[in-house]
Amino acid sequence: MTATAEVAGLRTQTKAFYFNSSAHLLRITAFKADTLNEFLADLKACPEDSIFQHTFRTLQEHHFIREGFSNDFAQWILTDCNQPALAEQLASVDVRDFTSIRDLREQFVELVGEHLESYPADADQPARKTFYFCASDIVVIPTKFVARTLAEFAHGLKSVSIHSIHHHFIEARLRLQLLSNDFSEWLRQGLGLEDAAHAINQIDIYSVTLEDVRRQIILILEREGRESRS
Repeated sequence: MTATAEVAGLRTQTKAFYFNSSAHLLRITAFKADTLNEFLADLKACPEDSIFQHTFRTLQEHHFIREGFSNDFAQWILTDCNQPALAEQLASVDVRDFTSIRDLREQFVELVGEHLESYPADADQPARKTFYFCASDIVVIPTKFVARTLAEFAHGLKSVSIHSIHHHFIEARLRLQLLSNDFSEWLRQGLGLEDAAHAINQIDIYSVTLEDVRRQIILILEREGRESRS
């Protein structure tokens, strides 16, 4: 049997997919800001993991808050700097449009820089609270679920916790430079399921919860399974 084959209409791959979960150990970096001017300087200099932390990693938290904006930068500028127009601009940055942390950082830097050029008096106005640039140390936690077939993969997705979904669907984007997620990569490279991989990568991470992500991926896999057997 080759690395990729079809058995009873279900594709199988000799390279298994290991479902993992992860725990985040949040740490405060050396970068902090009390004014927009300091914030802009820190945006340019903070580690990439900090940019990821305040956009992708906190995205799920904002799903449950149901108020404010979807990234921490916009939220701080709204609530602590009282700059709603700039906050709306930062909130409008769609992280799905970016394929590198560098480009995502540059977009935020450009927006804040343009605002301060237009309104220089805002640069040194003290914020109500300090913005601390944070990052996370990741501890990977293996689960008991392993998949070599599409059916096993679907079973694993139905069984693991949402923390595992976050690890493979959100957290993996930092490692993969925002280009994809672990689920799509395994389906594409291992099983040759380009359409399914693309569909999963297009799931809207802004408007859905991780449970919604799970359900949408399972529907995509079930459709793929039906098509493979037809």
